[in-house]
Amino acid sequence: MRQTAKTAEGAMMTSERARQPVEPEPGVLVHPMADRQLAVEHWLLSTLKHRDHARREWQAHGVTLLPLGGLFSAVRLPQRLVLAVTGGAGPSAEADAFLSEALAGGPVICDPHGRRYYALVPATMPVTWHQAVDDWRVVDVDCLGRDTYLGVPRPDLTTFDRQTYASYWSVPMPSMATLCAPLAVARLIAAGQHQLREEDDAELE
Repeated sequence: MRQTAKTAEGAMMTSERARQPVEPEPGVLVHPMADRQLAVEHWLLSTLKHRDHARREWQAHGVTLLPLGGLFSAVRLPQRLVLAVTGGAGPSAEADAFLSEALAGGPVICDPHGRRYYALVPATMPVTWHQAVDDWRVVDVDCLGRDTYLGVPRPDLTTFDRQTYASYWSVPMPSMATLCAPLAVARLIAAGQHQLREEDDAELE
């Protein structure tokens, strides 16, 4: 029987904690959400030479293809593995909150149609973590880098739409160039593998 998200969280013994919101000190400039999203948009689109087409796709369809391996790469996580840790039967605000905490606020894209999540990581991860990446493929996890494109939602699409099942930011990018720590992603994958093994063993009993 699947453990609850709270119990599954215990399986991630050394999971990184999310950054907690703090009150700004006097004199500290606080940027509004719209300004941060605009900065993220400019940073993401800097992977392209021609950005107007991508902006039009964002406006018309909510998603555009961006090349990986330059500014960032992405770890593709099957929904089954993620939900084994977060609990629930599909994308949800609760799962998003759990991922934000487990990955210390690092950005994650959810593709409900494809039943996959994508954790955005440093561009070098496919090379520096190649041995782990090879091992992860047995559970349909892959680290996508150069010569790969990823469907990236518009920065302001941050909630799951049950009517459209459109891709959205499960964990929004908090500021430009902020990415998931590879070690935090590895710990999430390990926790998911552990939970899936327990579920498979339970079904065999």
